[in-house]
Amino acid sequence: MSLEVNGKTYETDEEGYLENLSEWNLDLADAMAKEDGCDLTENHWEVVNFLREYYDEYQIAPAVRVLTKAVGKRLGKDKGNSKYLYELFPYGPAKQACKYAGLPKPTGCV
Repeated sequence: MSLEVNGKTYETDEEGYLENLSEWNLDLADAMAKEDGCDLTENHWEVVNFLREYYDEYQIAPAVRVLTKAVGKRLGKDKGNSKYLYELFPYGPAKQACKYAGLPKPTGCV
């Protein structure tokens, strides 16, 4: 599968995750979100950027429980809870946010 953004084609897997992580960019993230009917706000970007930093450090996309805990440590308790993250990413915070961040599907996600 693929997604075209600004005249460039990006290869994705059958679930829409980017095949080549090094090709990720902001416009691609926006396009992926729009495909899901989502407009990325500053709060979305905060989580997406956090995930990219987390992946750079640990070389793994965190499952939702780990993500929630890590976001809480970094961004505060008001953002490090399932309710807040599911409001931003209703299809699953780890799964959906990782997709927009250009990361692989988190381990343990169905």
